[in-house]
Amino acid sequence: QVQLVESGGGLVQAGGSLRLSCAASGLTFSAYSMAWFRQTPGKEREFVARVNRSGVITYYADSAKGRFTISRDNAKNTVSLQMNSLKPEDTAVYYCAASGFAGGSMRNMAQSEVGYWGQGTQVTVSS
Repeated sequence: QVQLVESGGGLVQAGGSLRLSCAASGLTFSAYSMAWFRQTPGKEREFVARVNRSGVITYYADSAKGRFTISRDNAKNTVSLQMNSLKPEDTAVYYCAASGFAGGSMRNMAQSEVGYWGQGTQVTVSS
């Protein structure tokens, strides 16, 4: 079956960096757009960043622009999110997502377009 397994979360001070990784199995990885979402208690899950199938096109939420970088390695079936200049408001559970939807590389990925989710990894940024 399809599995998306996130790693790399943890506790970091404001201004610090973390790198999240997601290892995918059970699917043709290069056929899926990949994305990261995040969620805090009591709030809707929100889009953070996406990368298209080839890894050439990326798109970010305004909150992530200039600080986060999404990338993928189709040979290793992994997608990563490099997070720099972290802020306390970045504290959330971060989820890896895979979408088989063919379009939309230059806009937020809607949750309805996600075919598979990871289990999430906690990121906590202390002030």
